[in-house]
Parts: sequence; structure tokens; C-alpha cells
Amino acid sequence: MRVLLLIIASIGIFGWVLIPVRTDGISMEPTYESGRINLVNRLAYLSSSPARGDVVAIRLAGLHVLYIKRIIALPGERISFTSGQVRIDGVPLTEPYVHFRRPWELPEVRLGPAEYFVVGDNRGMNAADHTFGRVDAVRIVGRVVF
Repeated sequence: MRVLLLIIASIGIFGWVLIPVRTDGISMEPTYESGRINLVNRLAYLSSSPARGDVVAIRLAGLHVLYIKRIIALPGERISFTSGQVRIDGVPLTEPYVHFRRPWELPEVRLGPAEYFVVGDNRGMNAADHTFGRVDAVRIVGRVVF
């Protein structure tokens, strides 16, 4: 009986609440290394909204193809990159998790009422080789917890 309950609990937790995700690529290094398995908490945003600095999983095609990125701008904010420095509403953003920067440039854009701006921590890559930008709130699956 205990084994059966453990199996049912494991299926419930790892099937609906905590989704295991394998990181593939270097865009989140050094925070998350390629090939590492992480857990995404799907219940993290039931009672609160995503916050700046949260590392989130973003749905591309179902729950099998996810991006892992960091939220750096919130709905309604203006964001730009000037010589690699992120500016939110014209104010430079402090990012202690970014160790290497290239001089990325992005003209200022205003996010919609349900949009977040996400980017990886590895800013030493060329911007053209990096997937980042606006994400609608409904595509955020949950927060990466481990």
C-alpha cells in the first residue's frame, strides 16, 4: 500500500506540479549549465505574479519544448539595451548574475499589460545567437526552483 501511495504521489508531483526540464544550450550559463536537469514549479504563480529576477520556464510547444530565461522587465515597463547595459524606464538595471557582457543594442520598447521581457544570463554571446524578448504571461509555465 505504501509503495502504491508513493508511486501515485510521485506521478502527481512530477507530472503536474514539478516538471523536470533538461537545460540545452549556454544562454543561461553560468547560472544553469547545459545538460543539467532542473525542476519547474507550475504552482509558483497561482497566488502571485512573476517578478523581476525570476528564472522561468516558457512554453514554446506544449510542455515538452520549454525555454529557461530570466525575467528582467515587467508589464508596462520600457526596456532598452545600450552598450550591453539594460535600462528599465531609463534607469540602469543592476544584474549581479551577469558575469560577461557584449555591447548589445536594443532600442527602447514598451511592454504590453501582460508581457514580460526575458533574457538569458550569458550576455557574453552575440545578441544574434541569443533568444530573448517579449513573452506573453500565458506562456510562462512556472518558476525554475532547482
